[in-house]
Amino acid sequence: MRAKEAVRQRIRQLCDDNQLSLNGLAHKCGVTQSTLNNIVSGRNNSTTVSTIQKVCDGLDMDLATFFSGELFSRNEQEIR
Repeated sequence: MRAKEAVRQRIRQLCDDNQLSLNGLAHKCGVTQSTLNNIVSGRNNSTTVSTIQKVCDGLDMDLATFFSGELFSRNEQEIR
């Protein structure tokens, strides 16, 4: 799995875990719903660490927690 797909799945997972819609997550973290929609739909090819940090802040978690787990441990190499 590529990092982009792992980030997409992680955001969906966090919404499910916290019983939030993308709109609810956007409201909690101060990121526009369109930004989150673009990330989750795959239209955004370069999600910034700053955006992920805002998601983490809104959910009271740190970046290490966001990137922990199986989704990120089995990523494909991005440089070929």
